[in-house]
Amino acid sequence: MAEPTVDGIRTTTVSGVRTVLAARPGPMAAGLLFRVGRADETLATSGLTHLVEHLALHERGLGEGHYNGATADAYTHFHVQGTPREVLAYLNGVCAALADLPLHRLETEKEILRTEEAGRGGGANRRLPLWRYGAQGYGLLSYPELGLPRLDAATVQSWVRTWFTRENAVLWITAEDVPAGLDLTPLPSGTWYGTPAVTSALPTTPAYLGGEDGGVVYDTVVRRSAAAGLYAELLGRELFRDLRKKGGYSYTAAADYSPRDADFAVVTALADALADKQDAVLGGFVDVLARLRRRDVERADLDAVREAALAHFDAPDLPAVRLPGYARNLLYGHRNQSVAELCAELLAVTPRQIRAVAQEGAAAGLLQVPGGRDAEWAGFTQAPLYSLATVNGPTYPAIGQDGVHLVVGEEGVSLLTPGGAATVRYEECALMSAVPDGARRLTGRDGIVVAVEPTLFRLPPQALALIDARVADTAVVREAPRAAEDIPQPPKEKTGTGFFRRKK
Repeated sequence: MAEPTVDGIRTTTVSGVRTVLAARPGPMAAGLLFRVGRADETLATSGLTHLVEHLALHERGLGEGHYNGATADAYTHFHVQGTPREVLAYLNGVCAALADLPLHRLETEKEILRTEEAGRGGGANRRLPLWRYGAQGYGLLSYPELGLPRLDAATVQSWVRTWFTRENAVLWITAEDVPAGLDLTPLPSGTWYGTPAVTSALPTTPAYLGGEDGGVVYDTVVRRSAAAGLYAELLGRELFRDLRKKGGYSYTAAADYSPRDADFAVVTALADALADKQDAVLGGFVDVLARLRRRDVERADLDAVREAALAHFDAPDLPAVRLPGYARNLLYGHRNQSVAELCAELLAVTPRQIRAVAQEGAAAGLLQVPGGRDAEWAGFTQAPLYSLATVNGPTYPAIGQDGVHLVVGEEGVSLLTPGGAATVRYEECALMSAVPDGARRLTGRDGIVVAVEPTLFRLPPQALALIDARVADTAVVREAPRAAEDIPQPPKEKTGTGFFRRKK
């Protein structure tokens, strides 16, 4: 039975798919969301959801309006805008394609995804998910789609049957009623899945890590609320005021609030800096974070961001504008509030509540500082670069590298360097890249990497055989042969420097 219309949004069910509708003048728009994304994969199958999205869209034609697909952390979104006929053709086509994917395109679409990855910018906060969550779950957003080489037709079809189901989807359409002829029945029946489990690679927070450029990036996790959304706006406003307007240190200084799951959101902030301004930017950035958690914001500043937030509810086509976010909340299991509730919550936010969010965020904060700097002086603990323990087993010295040894044991591998040790236990191996020349690169679920290069160590055949036997086949990705110039060679003279360490 259809639920009543609330704030112009009607909720119903179409062929077992939860559906929300709201009328809007102009071209029709629609989106079909599935509760599956990169965080549901493993590192060894990363790219699987994106591959399904590409295959499902391969045969969509130019006459089906403006359309696209997107694979995010915890959802996949097929969306379209055009005439009712074009929207209907697109939605029906996507459902039909998911039921019968063009698997003859498998290798071609993999190559397209590799090309897409090569042209994609890393983004200022590309590294932070890995350091926060490890090489699993939400941490996979930091990685390229390393699992593509091992994905076959059977794996793709199983993924579709599990995740791309009617019960695990939500449809939104800017229309008063469901278009006649809509056919979602090709989607298999299944179950709804909650958002991915949250993992952690940080023994303590707040924590910091060194960056690879001159900017400062911060992220934290807070409970979803109107106060948290306003806090992100105020954080961006204060960073812009201090680092650009007053100091002239940064060009970009901003913050963002993004829901992660049903209960929590991620607040991300960043500020860029030239080489001679990095210390000033880091100091100013930390000062803003401290100011927001130690004292109440000015009422005028809070009122300014509150007014801007309330202005979003003045849109004449507000019900239709809300549909994508409304549908995603249904997908995540987060209760959708009425407009009256949302406005009342915004109006009730006080400076003290903003300070409480800042304090909550500070406890979970992760700060990326410019290379060569630290943030211990500001109360942040360095995120671990190395493993806390090593494995026992035969030890093989590196050729031409003093103080560097590789341990290949029954439980895992450890790389010992003068700076520290990196250990990956076989049962915790998220991915082992295997190259025909014998090289093995093991990544643990905590993000620690150990590269086993036969040319750099005097390894007997049984050492590599042990590694291959102990790592689960589901974690192995077999890579193409490397060019001779890409195979590392030992230094001609002995050195005292180590190599390999934490996350890469």
